[in-house]
Amino acid sequence: MELRTFRPADDGAALHRWVTTPAELITWAGPAFSWPLDDAQLAAYAAEPGRHTWTAEHDGRPVGHVSLRRHDDGSGARLGRVLIAPEARGLGLGRVLLTGALGRAFGELGLPAVDLGVYTHNTAAVRLYESLGFRTERVLPDVQQVGEERWSAFQMRLTAAERRQ
Repeated sequence: MELRTFRPADDGAALHRWVTTPAELITWAGPAFSWPLDDAQLAAYAAEPGRHTWTAEHDGRPVGHVSLRRHDDGSGARLGRVLIAPEARGLGLGRVLLTGALGRAFGELGLPAVDLGVYTHNTAAVRLYESLGFRTERVLPDVQQVGEERWSAFQMRLTAAERRQ
């Protein structure tokens, strides 16, 4: 798998195919986007100052997406918008995608820490983040209303020192 810079004009169609419901959009991006996801939102997202966005390619086709947004205070970055194409899930590509993104975060970008938010019911993602060394720093109960449900979220963090261990 190769991580390359996300190009909204080229890669947006894949994200549109992968995110097909409002609940999937919230699971992927929290409240950052509005439904339906459109090209203008993706272009604005990719152009945000301090944001690094990548498309993961396997055999020349997009199979994933991830981003990092640097914190203004220099304390690290926020990992987010992690997504694997539905047809590629369950193959271990999420681990490969995150390992590549963390390699860039702690390597070429020289970040001291990476944090993230993940909804507590997304147990596969939580297990993957924990297996990569992320630890929960706090729980945000009922942070997101989705239909009739209230979703809670974990705020997780991994430092460069912890990753080296």
